[in-house]
Amino acid sequence: MNRRAALRYGAATALGLAGLSAWATSLAKVRERGALVVGIYKEMPPFHDDGKGIDVELAQALAEALKVRLSLLPFDAGEDMGDDLRNMVWKGHYLGYGPADVLMHVPVERPLMDANPQVSVFAPYYRERLALARDLEAMPKLDGMFELKGKQIAVAGQSLSGWLLIGADAGAYKATLTTTWKDGVECAKALLRGECVVAAGEVSELESVLRGKARYAIEPLPMPQAPRNGWAAGLAVKKDAGDLAEALQAAMNEITSSGRLKAIFERHNVGWRL
Repeated sequence: MNRRAALRYGAATALGLAGLSAWATSLAKVRERGALVVGIYKEMPPFHDDGKGIDVELAQALAEALKVRLSLLPFDAGEDMGDDLRNMVWKGHYLGYGPADVLMHVPVERPLMDANPQVSVFAPYYRERLALARDLEAMPKLDGMFELKGKQIAVAGQSLSGWLLIGADAGAYKATLTTTWKDGVECAKALLRGECVVAAGEVSELESVLRGKARYAIEPLPMPQAPRNGWAAGLAVKKDAGDLAEALQAAMNEITSSGRLKAIFERHNVGWRL
C-alpha cells in the first residue's frame, strides 16, 4: 500500500485544528460541537487530492448523516499504520494536532486491530487490489510475468506494486522499470501519453484514469506475492467511542444501500466493490 515517508504537516495548521478535534470522543460531543472532524490522507488520489476525491465526498455524506458539518483534517501518512492510528485516532500528534473523530481509509485487517487495541476499525467501504494496466495495441496479451520482460513499465517506487516489481523474478524487470512516479495515477497518465507499455498500481488509481477506454486493459498483478483478495478500506475511531462507531456504521449502511456510495465512486471513474 502506498505510504509516505514521514509526517510533515505544518504547525500553524495543526494549532488551528487542535481545538476542534482534541476533546471529541463520543457522538454526543460531536453533536455538541456541530462538526465531525475526519482524518484524511493527503495526496492519495483518487480518494483525496487537493481537497477533492472519493474520501472527501464520503466524509461529507457521513457528516450529513450525523446532521453536523464536516471538518477535514488532512495529514501525511506516517511510517506505518500504527503511527497513523496513534496520531489521528487515539492520542494526537506531538506537534499539537489531532486526534480526529474518525480516520478514513484504514485497512480492515485482524492483525492491525490486534496490534492497536486503542482503536475500533469497522465499516469497510471499498476493496482495493494491485493491478497492471497495459496498452492493448502494444501488448495484446498477458499470460504471465515473463511477458513483461523488455517492456517499459511505469510504477511508483515507494508503493507495494513498486516493491514487488523491483524484486520480481530476481530483478528480471528492473532494467525497464521507471520508478520515479508519485503514484499509480501518474503511471496511468504516462501510459495514456504513450510513455510506457504497462502501468502498475492500485486498481482505483489506474481506473480513475483509464476505465472505459477500450485501448487499455486493467488486470490483477500476476504475482503470487500480491494479496490475492486485496484489502478492505474502512473507518477507525477511538475504542471508547462506541456510540460514534455505531452511528457511523449506520450512516455507512444507509449511504451504501441507497446507492450513494457507488455513485461517489462512479463520479471518480472507479468501479465500486464491496
